[in-house]
Amino acid sequence: MKTQPQDRAFLTRLFQAAVKAVDPESALRAVLPEPPGGRTVVVGAGKGAAQLAAAFERLWPGPLEGVVVTRHGGGVEPPPKRIRVLEAAHPTPDAAGLEASRALKAAVSGLTERDLVVALICGGGSALLPDPPAGFSLEDEIALNRALLASGAPISAMNAIRKQFSAIKGGRLALAAHPARVVSLVVSDVPGDDPAQVASGPTIPDRTTRAEARALAEIWRLELPPKLAARLASDADPSPDPADPRFGRDEVHVIASARIALEAAAARAEAEGVAAAILSDALEGEAREAGKIHAALAREVVLRDRPFRRPVVLLSGGETTVTLRAQGGKGGRNGEFALALALAGEGLSFSALAADSDGVDGSEENAGAFADGTSAARLRGLGLDGRSLLARHRSWEAFAALGDLFTTGPTGVNVNDFRAILIR
Repeated sequence: MKTQPQDRAFLTRLFQAAVKAVDPESALRAVLPEPPGGRTVVVGAGKGAAQLAAAFERLWPGPLEGVVVTRHGGGVEPPPKRIRVLEAAHPTPDAAGLEASRALKAAVSGLTERDLVVALICGGGSALLPDPPAGFSLEDEIALNRALLASGAPISAMNAIRKQFSAIKGGRLALAAHPARVVSLVVSDVPGDDPAQVASGPTIPDRTTRAEARALAEIWRLELPPKLAARLASDADPSPDPADPRFGRDEVHVIASARIALEAAAARAEAEGVAAAILSDALEGEAREAGKIHAALAREVVLRDRPFRRPVVLLSGGETTVTLRAQGGKGGRNGEFALALALAGEGLSFSALAADSDGVDGSEENAGAFADGTSAARLRGLGLDGRSLLARHRSWEAFAALGDLFTTGPTGVNVNDFRAILIR
């Protein structure tokens, strides 16, 4: 028997509470900078950039202008009136993203020290802001992105390498805005909430050197075309130094994160009489391995009431990865996590939800999926082999067949993954 409707509704309410806690308008209201003596220019990038722009426009007391880029279909109604919203491809960059990068750089050009640039940055901006350095093309950046996505490297390693192949990331957009003051308002979708890692930090430099990026490429066995490998091997055109005095007046604020979202979900669970345990807001690693580990913990709770007593909901966040071992699969990291959890936890009495907080898991339209201790058996009853589907990265097919996809539409926020395992 599949997840009970009341358990599914409970898990959905926890997801909704998590998303509401990082609502753009509430998050922005607490950190609005003082209006400048000159112009206010808004720039931004990420899957929730349109929602951030609309909220900022409603809150800002004076004149403003600007441009942000979000994923295709990621706009908001009604759209902002004074901030242009552009759309580009995610997770594979496209020509629209290249034009968006140019538009953001044009928006901050020619400013003075009396002007203010507000950068609205959230997850997904790395793919949405392709801007290859001199001598490289969009096709080169697409090749880099595909190699990174296939490598299984954590987001921190991917972004450290991306910054070596960009004319806008790693603080370069902030340098283009100098001498204006840049205030970056960041919605974190990275484990540890390092703002320089979100969207590869277009307005925030970090201390990763070219040599360190080379080491990361070796660790994750990144397979780069010769032209890209040659640039990584060179020390020419290094990323901006955080100690550069041109960053001296800039400010950075992390306005929303997985921690805030998970704490809100825990509070909602406890208000409904279910204890909540936040395992971590910064989990990384292979999605399928994380699913197995969560299943082992659920087994211990179900069978022995340790390390947590029932009833309890186990919560976790962070960003897992999927190392592609086969082509042609459909499904994202949350679907892969949920399928691995269902297989490893077969026969146990639990209900789970794994979903991306932005409402889109991978390239499909679902946010994630529900799973329980009967999922694997129900797949077999449909003539499907869950282990074969997992090996071929076809989690979407598995949960679509079960009727267990979780679909919300774009949420307008992006603080990474949300995972909840309910044990009655």
